[in-house]
Amino acid sequence: MDRDTIEEMFQALGPVTIKRMFGGKGIYHQGRILALEVFGEILLKADDESAPDFAAAGCRQWFYEGKQGKPVKMPYWSIPDEAFDDPDEMGIWVRRAYEAALRAR
Repeated sequence: MDRDTIEEMFQALGPVTIKRMFGGKGIYHQGRILALEVFGEILLKADDESAPDFAAAGCRQWFYEGKQGKPVKMPYWSIPDEAFDDPDEMGIWVRRAYEAALRAR
């Protein structure tokens, strides 16, 4: 995903910083990581407070195969499909991700 597309997705927050990491990209706002771009997909940060909202919207939690093939769940979730067609809806989800980033230590 290119820089302009990512910046447009996060415009509700203001400027974001995009850094290469782990073969993908980390997306930061005011020094806090709030999303990842992995294999061309944007994944938003969630926590115990916001993860139920992502699950209720039909989002998928990102995981990778750990030792002995056991899945390791990460605190990043897919974006609801309807948000891609509605900048206001996207703004709600990226703000949730930023709020989770602020709550993280």
